[in-house]
Amino acid sequence: MDQKIKSEQTSQELEGSQELSRRNFLKLGIGVLGVIAALEAGAAGVLFLQSRSQEEGFGGLVTAGAVDDFPFGSVIEFPENRFFLIRSHDGGFLAVHNRCTHLGCTVFWDPDQNHFVCPCHASSFDFYGDFESPPVLRPLDTLPIHIQDSMVRVDTSRLQQREQFVPGQLVYA
Repeated sequence: MDQKIKSEQTSQELEGSQELSRRNFLKLGIGVLGVIAALEAGAAGVLFLQSRSQEEGFGGLVTAGAVDDFPFGSVIEFPENRFFLIRSHDGGFLAVHNRCTHLGCTVFWDPDQNHFVCPCHASSFDFYGDFESPPVLRPLDTLPIHIQDSMVRVDTSRLQQREQFVPGQLVYA
């Protein structure tokens, strides 16, 4: 009889230790996953909060290329410098920032529709970056252009707000 009682106690102890072991294993697993998730969130936060002005190619003078490299009526994107260089049909140049003036989303050029589109709220801007549809209420910001020795240079350190496009904003060689 004693052996039977001892055998039952031993099997109950084993079951109890296995259940406790599983519980501890799950606690440990969840804890490890929580630490990994916290580290990933922290790393993403640090990358997000780093200064964007330190990115190479933005915040300074950018040489876009020779005047003759840009065909009349073209829009060329400079993604690393965050602007589009527009060459009008009459030869003038205009550099527009690639951020929507509504919430700062990155706009893209749609050559089929001949306008810029903001993917966040489907706002659109015409060939010169002037706004066409709400919710945006003003055109894309421009960047100063300098043409020196037949080279087009864009100053990405100075954004210029405007109320609408006027032909005087174009720079000619």
